[in-house]
Amino acid sequence: MRILVTGGAGFIGSTVADALADRGHDVVLLDAFLPQAHGTVPRSRHRLVRGDVRDSDAVTGLLDGVDVVCHQAAMVGHGVDPSDMPDYASHNDHGTAVLLAAMHASGVHRLVLASSMVVYGEGRYRCPQHSLVRPAPRRGDDLAAGQYEPRCPICQDALQPELVPEDALLDPRSTYAATKLAQEHLATAWARQTGGGVWALRYHNVYGPWMPSGTPYAGVASLFRSALHDGRAPVVLEDGHQRRDFVHVSDVAAANLAAVEAEPPPGELDALNICSGTPHTIGELAGELARACGGPAPRVVGGARPGDVRHIVADPAKATRVLGFRAAVDFTTGVEEFAHAPLRESAALGGGQR
Repeated sequence: MRILVTGGAGFIGSTVADALADRGHDVVLLDAFLPQAHGTVPRSRHRLVRGDVRDSDAVTGLLDGVDVVCHQAAMVGHGVDPSDMPDYASHNDHGTAVLLAAMHASGVHRLVLASSMVVYGEGRYRCPQHSLVRPAPRRGDDLAAGQYEPRCPICQDALQPELVPEDALLDPRSTYAATKLAQEHLATAWARQTGGGVWALRYHNVYGPWMPSGTPYAGVASLFRSALHDGRAPVVLEDGHQRRDFVHVSDVAAANLAAVEAEPPPGELDALNICSGTPHTIGELAGELARACGGPAPRVVGGARPGDVRHIVADPAKATRVLGFRAAVDFTTGVEEFAHAPLRESAALGGGQR
């Protein structure tokens, strides 16, 4: 099949493109080379077009003969402050709308969308007295006092986190999260109007070689790795017990390959958690990386950023059932490799290595 990979020169997109090509698919890559992710234009063994997904002519010109679009292009990360909002909305939501319109005009009916676990906001929680509850955003006075666990909105007791299924309530709590959910809504509307099919792959905390470095838009694994490379201790917010699911980029690429080769339900968006299924804490990640790098031990400093969530780990069962996807890279092996892997230079803030 011929597959257009948007964001195809990026950290995840380039790994996906390689996996597709290794399987024998014909890949075409489109990338705008945002400075938050790219210091230089990377070399690629695929056809790589420099262009913006918000440019209808650029997108339409690449859709001839395409069977599936694998939409990885996005402005990612927690962001800096609300002044980022217009850029996030423009790249992620307007860009997705332009792409979907071009796909409709070109007769392309299959989309694999890179979504994110951030659409869930806080994860799934159970109160010993009130069963499943939806926690309110954490209060500033609790965070200042070192009370990091979300409270039951009814009795105010601490809650017990559970694995999040795809049908959980969606509650984005950052600009990035809001734009990723909007992408899903746009793709759902497109599918219902056109009869097209969409797999929405809700990535969890992706890490691996060629992550962007030296930028607040990178994930926590890259921030820790960059600090250790510079001889600094990783800085861990809160108490380090926040739970996440760290999934290797090669496993994310395998999930995309499986989605490209599986026919999605027509007229629908079907969401899938793409995760390892083995949660770890932020503190564990920092500690494992520090040991693997031979660097200083992490510093746990308390505090929390606005919009941060406490625990978000998901149930991988549906992706296994529907796509046959199972993560292959275990946490220890992946972190040991990542400790010495090359990172991607960021032009926006400098730093990193090739």
